[in-house]
Amino acid sequence: MPKHFLRRTQHAWLSPSRWRKRIIFWSGALAVGLAAVLFAIGTEHAHTAFRRLVAISPWLPLLVTPLGFVAVAYITRRFFPGSQGSGIPQTIAALQIKDDTARGKLLSLPIAISKIFLTLLALLSGASVGREGPTVQVGASILHVVGTFARFSRLEAERALIVAGGAAGVAAAFNTPLAGVVFAIEEMSRSLEERVSGTMLTAVIVAGITSMAILGNYTYFGHTSAPFSLSTGWFAPLVCGVVGGLLGGLFSRTLILLSRGWPGRLGSLMRAHPLWTAAVCGLLLAIVGIVSGGTVYGTGYHEAKGILEGQGETSATYGLLKLIATLLSYASGIPGGIFAPSLAVGAGFGMDLGMLFPLVSAGSVAVMAMVAYFAGVVQAPITAFVIVMEMTDNHDLIIPLMVAAMMAHAVSKLVCPTPLYRSLAINFLPHRRQ
Repeated sequence: MPKHFLRRTQHAWLSPSRWRKRIIFWSGALAVGLAAVLFAIGTEHAHTAFRRLVAISPWLPLLVTPLGFVAVAYITRRFFPGSQGSGIPQTIAALQIKDDTARGKLLSLPIAISKIFLTLLALLSGASVGREGPTVQVGASILHVVGTFARFSRLEAERALIVAGGAAGVAAAFNTPLAGVVFAIEEMSRSLEERVSGTMLTAVIVAGITSMAILGNYTYFGHTSAPFSLSTGWFAPLVCGVVGGLLGGLFSRTLILLSRGWPGRLGSLMRAHPLWTAAVCGLLLAIVGIVSGGTVYGTGYHEAKGILEGQGETSATYGLLKLIATLLSYASGIPGGIFAPSLAVGAGFGMDLGMLFPLVSAGSVAVMAMVAYFAGVVQAPITAFVIVMEMTDNHDLIIPLMVAAMMAHAVSKLVCPTPLYRSLAINFLPHRRQ
């Protein structure tokens, strides 16, 4: 090996400026993990507080939810206009923006802090939203700020940090490191470059270790050991894929149309009067919550886990009502993600589909439907089955989950040709903002 190559390599390894950047970057990834953990703890407390409110009287959400939605929508629009919705579209849009000032309106520490605070306030109001999508924007914001502080000057380095922050956010939020990497490749970057992959893997590892050190090596939905026999249940993943893809595609297409001012005059009124829209959506959500017996509020984590483990009593209409509740929450314009609610919706539909397959365990069908609906919504099939496989710790269903995810993706594309997050990201590009 040439001596000049060894000297150059040694110089790069021992360079103080490089070590300074490494330490700052590792600190940023550590901060992403800590933020995800605090977000998770806050989400659980917010969910518990609202459940206690419903326990006092199931009619209280008729007042609390509309008022809470209005407050969150006002704060969002008045002070933090880049923090509404999931957070993933903003992160994708930031990857396409070259101007630092414009990118800073979507990724910054104030946006990250407000995203956490406003999502928790939305959950405290009973919104059907999740924290996982917002954690992507939080993670991307933190590492973007870290990159600015460490003086990463090249655009590709900044892109790598944004992608890495989003991947670390998913990994820490779900405690699914592999899913974090796959999500970043499949949904955010749509490609894998050597510089991006190394940075991303480092961020995922540091953030994941941080989360694991504090919360333990847990699986998001516990351990699901639902058995599956291909000889008796081969038709189940196909049916779950078709149904999940159709419903997920319709959900995504509806959100895209709403973001573009649909339906007609009503859409124009919604855009002209955002606070009234938030109030009406909150009121309708409270009504749906009363009809559901209070099960559609929040992330849906507890209901989905109960379905997968065969515990608790969940209505046959849960999947449909949870879908409506999530749609209303997103249409209100408040911050909050759709990851966890979509998984809960899929589990609900899976519980209903399980009756069609008496020879297949109900848990297996629920998991396949969960993957199918999620894949239909986000149109990222690999992410869908990897994330659910890691969350349920069940490797016996790998092939059925793959089949369900790919079938759902194909069906969803027929209903909604453009992926949800890619379509919503356009609204956050500078030339589209109002």
